[in-house]
Amino acid sequence: MSTGKRTPAVKGVRKIVNSELVPFSRQISSMLRAGMSLVVSLSTVEEQVVNPNFKAIATGIRETVEGGGSFSEGLARYPRVFDDLYVNIVRAGERSGQFGESMARLSALLEASAKLRRKVRSAMAYPTIVLSLALLIAAAMIIFVMPIFGSMFEDFGHALPLPTQLLLDLSHFLRKYWWLVALVVGGIAGGFKRWKSTEKGAFLYDRFKLRMPVFGPLNQRVAISRFASIFAQMIHSGVPILDALRIVSKACGNRVVGKSIMEARETVESGEPLATGLENKEGIPLLVVRMTAAGERSGKLDEMLDHIAKTYDDEVETMLATLTSLMEPILMAVLGVVIGGIVIAMYMPIFKMSSIVAG
Repeated sequence: MSTGKRTPAVKGVRKIVNSELVPFSRQISSMLRAGMSLVVSLSTVEEQVVNPNFKAIATGIRETVEGGGSFSEGLARYPRVFDDLYVNIVRAGERSGQFGESMARLSALLEASAKLRRKVRSAMAYPTIVLSLALLIAAAMIIFVMPIFGSMFEDFGHALPLPTQLLLDLSHFLRKYWWLVALVVGGIAGGFKRWKSTEKGAFLYDRFKLRMPVFGPLNQRVAISRFASIFAQMIHSGVPILDALRIVSKACGNRVVGKSIMEARETVESGEPLATGLENKEGIPLLVVRMTAAGERSGKLDEMLDHIAKTYDDEVETMLATLTSLMEPILMAVLGVVIGGIVIAMYMPIFKMSSIVAG
């Protein structure tokens, strides 16, 4: 819902979402539960905000509330910052009279999501950096060092070993046609990014992420953890289940899982249990179906969803720890093969020369 006021374009949205939403939600929650009014709480947060772009948003929200609008109406003016999930939990809290509690749950949800993202990114950063360095070192050796050895081998008088000759040919090609290589790599990267931005491409890419060896189960568990934790908080806050399923299908982080959730929503809309709708759906583990069914039978679906979220959070942490410990020896082996292979290829003619001289 909008207040009708024109909202200026928001700059630095990604930085705001990643850095400002969690402290903003936590501070508003703390002040409301301490008995402060919403306007005073917003004014206090507004004074403390350092980011000028987010300060302008906080000012706009406060002005909406002072003008007689609700907090959720103020948030809805900035859909790029406050998504459907955020606005609907706040709106449900306003309607149920549990505004402070809803903000506390929202704050906890955002903190848990941010913590999970940090863990996954941290685990993926190490192999990414090591592999990038390996490629840079290999490229530098082939482009800049190999030609020096090539000039040494010109008077060798014998055919160079095949690995050495291949490296020399690759070095000559890269030095002469580096612009073509850069153009091809840039074209492939740009084409992939464009394809991934389409609805079909994004869906197929998310399906591929679920089916990847090793990382597929990790991606599935992350998506299921987000689904369960977000869905549980929305039910806690009083958001209608059909609205909650629609929102969580977009917020779970994987379009394949999201599609399965939307199909389950259609089943719920027709009067069937949620567990029935989730059964045999792509990306939805059987454990989730069984636990959801148990929660619906006992009338404690939100508590069961909390258990599901905790179960999969623990599994994600275990998998990340295992992957991190396995990555080190694997990456060291890759580095050894790539860099060691190039060095051996460089020195093979020297070894051959010494054997000829000795013979």
